[in-house]
Amino acid sequence: MDKSGRNQVGVVVPPVEGLAGGGTAYGWSDDGLQDSILHTGEVDPTRVPAADILHVWCMPSTANVGQQEMPRPLEKISLLAARNERESVQIVLRPKVSWASSGIAGSVQIHCTDLCSSSGDRLVTGQSLTLRRVVPILGVPDALVPLDLPVCQINLLPGENTAIWFSVTVPPGQPPGQYEGQVSISVVKRDLGIRNPAESMPKQEKHELYRGLKSCLDSVDPVDGRTMDDLDERAKYAASVLRRVLLSPMFREFSSDNGSTEMMDEDALTNLCLQLKISITVWDFTLPITPSFPAVIGISETVIEDRFRLGHGTDGWFDALDQHFRWLLEYRVSPFFCRWGDSMRVLAYTCPWTADHPKSDDYYSNPKLGVYAVPYSPIHSCTDLRNEIEILKNKAHWGKAYFYLWDEPLNMEQYELIRRMSSEIRTYAPDARVLTTYYSGPSDSHYAPNTFEAFIKVPNLLRPHTQIFCTSQWVLGTREDLVKDITAELQPDNAEEWWTYVCMGPSEPHPNWHLGMRGTQHRAVMWRVWKEGATGFLYWGANCYEKATVPSAEDIEYLELYSSRYGREESVALLERTGAYVSPERYAVDHAPVDAMRTEVYRTCRS
Repeated sequence: MDKSGRNQVGVVVPPVEGLAGGGTAYGWSDDGLQDSILHTGEVDPTRVPAADILHVWCMPSTANVGQQEMPRPLEKISLLAARNERESVQIVLRPKVSWASSGIAGSVQIHCTDLCSSSGDRLVTGQSLTLRRVVPILGVPDALVPLDLPVCQINLLPGENTAIWFSVTVPPGQPPGQYEGQVSISVVKRDLGIRNPAESMPKQEKHELYRGLKSCLDSVDPVDGRTMDDLDERAKYAASVLRRVLLSPMFREFSSDNGSTEMMDEDALTNLCLQLKISITVWDFTLPITPSFPAVIGISETVIEDRFRLGHGTDGWFDALDQHFRWLLEYRVSPFFCRWGDSMRVLAYTCPWTADHPKSDDYYSNPKLGVYAVPYSPIHSCTDLRNEIEILKNKAHWGKAYFYLWDEPLNMEQYELIRRMSSEIRTYAPDARVLTTYYSGPSDSHYAPNTFEAFIKVPNLLRPHTQIFCTSQWVLGTREDLVKDITAELQPDNAEEWWTYVCMGPSEPHPNWHLGMRGTQHRAVMWRVWKEGATGFLYWGANCYEKATVPSAEDIEYLELYSSRYGREESVALLERTGAYVSPERYAVDHAPVDAMRTEVYRTCRS
């Protein structure tokens, strides 16, 4: 503060809470609001700029915006994206004062325009541009709730941050260039838009209002075949009716004593709104429709059935599974539905319909799908394994198929069950692929139990009954050098692959998708997969754990592009050089290295 006790510009101070309905909290007020609020005891949003009532600032998509996050200066949003990519940023709002009742600080209206290029191309609001409100789960900002566009209204709570998730999805055919637009944030007058004036009107007055509006409409529609004199008379009649409607009791609050309206014109409203400028540079390359790297994520069918109270196999059940499937596809994820059996036996399938159903080809042929799981056991009573395989193996998409039979087998009995199921599958299709997850070797094999040797020798025990050996990242810890010991046991010439997965482990400070971890920590999961050389990734529960869909799958496409030009070693060096990812304990804390890595890929690969 200066010597007069007033707050200096640029100094971050706590917000004032409750000036419209109670105490003054920290006792500080924005200098520009001294006369309009403290002297009158009430905030009039039609007379005070939104910037004097709200803190508004932006945060990267990798930030967890909690209640302790302090306001920052508002800057223009500048995003970078390839075609067929989604980029997001967070817009954070925090009230400086309260201007409403009923326990809220007040309401704001958010208006989003299209983003336009100088050549006239557009990224359209509601299609390419979306807004979602960030809602806490167990106190951690996590769930994204869709908001209406182009205009929505939300309530703000005193002294609390509200984050809005702004996303731009660039279509595959979008012309490259710079697109600009804005998000306007205006403060809504107390109770405006919340209380419906019509609810307190007598029925007779509402009926008269209805009749007047209907007669106005009847007078001007239709116009075909009418003379100009007739149309002129009808227009005058309509104007007379509308004038009477505007002077009715319902709109009395907007009229002054002399009958003229006090509603502010568009220029005045624009001057009071907070204008947030947004630009996105669309790069001249396109991420592939089909993911280059398979990331498979499970959806628990039993959770869907319990949460939405749906009977297995009902129309509602099929519809719910279909919605989950298409939702995850938009995030470059290859989903599978799962049901757990005894001793970690798992039924995994990507399509809930049988292979001879018309819907199945729509699922399996979808170009956004990288790989798909084929059920071993019946999803429904009519499912037959042999018939399913006979139909699918003759399809062009059969190369995407895999079977996921058992999760983390622990002993030789379970290994034998995997071998039996795999043998049956390979009887019908010798080229079928089986995926097995594990974090240790069997406890009762001839290898010493609970040793790294028993772990890396699993391929010897499951060959040729598993082709995709999927190991926990937890096993490696910080020992990246152990990767070569794992892969040395595989036979790539026999189509054997090494994938990895995360679950309850690894824990802090390693990358994982646990609720409450930083956004860069979530994103580093796939950076780690890429650097260590795995060719696929698995995660169990998109609807059991939160934040399962992060943009890191898109980062893989950038690294694939860079690797195709300069080789894999150079792409790994790029991750390290930009500070995005060095090791499980050394990776980006903030968002700057993410942008640095992506920008370098564009700069060197755009020609």
